[in-house]
Amino acid sequence: MAISDPIADMLTRIRNAGKAKFNSVDIPGSKLKTELAKVLKDEGYIRNYKFIKDNKQGILRLYLKYSEKGSHNILSLMRISKPSRRVYVKSKDIKPVYNGMGVTILSTSKGIITDKRARKENIGGEILCNVW
Repeated sequence: MAISDPIADMLTRIRNAGKAKFNSVDIPGSKLKTELAKVLKDEGYIRNYKFIKDNKQGILRLYLKYSEKGSHNILSLMRISKPSRRVYVKSKDIKPVYNGMGVTILSTSKGIITDKRARKENIGGEILCNVW
């Protein structure tokens, strides 16, 4: 079955695995999803990730992170730009998420980066998702 929005599928799998208290979640792999996982790891939302090669497209395994109380580190994942409606912003129009507690992940000419880095480097792009 073809997935029409692979990023939304990835975010939903992470959200569902977090609610079910899984240690890891497997996602069909791609370069974009690997870069998205790298940003989530750098921001401290997941413990780690690993790309597993197989005879098909590969599998991206994310190791989820939980607090000491057992709650998932990611409170919410929200897909902003969709295949049916793309959302592009200039660097000066990027708003902080949750008063700076969350992160906006953008696809730019410099790759997949956070809102803080995009404002610092003065580059805009397509808003992929918000995480907090």
